[in-house]
Amino acid sequence: MADETENQGVEATPATEGAAPTEGRGPRGPRGGRGGNRGGNDRGGRGGRRDDRRGGQNQDEGGEELIEKLVHINRVSKTVKGGKRFGFAALVVVGDGKGRAGFGHGKAREVPEAISKATAAAKKAMIRVPLREGRTLHHDGNGHFGAGKVTLRSAPAGTGIIAGGPMRAIFESLGVADVVTKSVGTSNPYNMIRATFAALGEQTSPKSVAQRRGKKIADLLGRGGSQTAQADAEAIVE
Repeated sequence: MADETENQGVEATPATEGAAPTEGRGPRGPRGGRGGNRGGNDRGGRGGRRDDRRGGQNQDEGGEELIEKLVHINRVSKTVKGGKRFGFAALVVVGDGKGRAGFGHGKAREVPEAISKATAAAKKAMIRVPLREGRTLHHDGNGHFGAGKVTLRSAPAGTGIIAGGPMRAIFESLGVADVVTKSVGTSNPYNMIRATFAALGEQTSPKSVAQRRGKKIADLLGRGGSQTAQADAEAIVE
């Protein structure tokens, strides 16, 4: 009987010792779980942050009714000690369709993040451009940046947007319906965008010129021999 008791005690000891590794594996399981949760939390956290960013942008766009145009996206690389690190560069034009527009560019490892950075930069750099009748420019203009040169001309109703590539995106987001443009010297979208905004920055309205000169709008319009200067002056909003 004593032998059986001893055997039982001996047999019980491995079971107890066997339970210890099970308990030891238990903490390993949580460690693995923590590792898994860590990856899941990071992904979930990142995904959550990205969703929040997108939601914030949607709310801003909904509140301000902004029009976003992706003009150009390019893959770029940075040479580091271990080799090359690839990323993406995005060029975005933003406008409200009512005379305000801006452009921005951003770089990131992923395309959506690059577009998000470019959009945020474009919103900060928006300028106001006076429009005649809310559809075209008040006068012709020229702009240049680097090797790029652009010419902008006002057009009668029904002409449409005669522009190509990046310049079309600008006028669509700006709210211009009739304009004629020409770009020479370069096809680089960055230079074309900057040259176009340089030309738009020089746009003035009869109202601003009259205020600067201390005169009435009808006086300025009547100097060209217009018989409807008073009516045209009353029709000018901006």
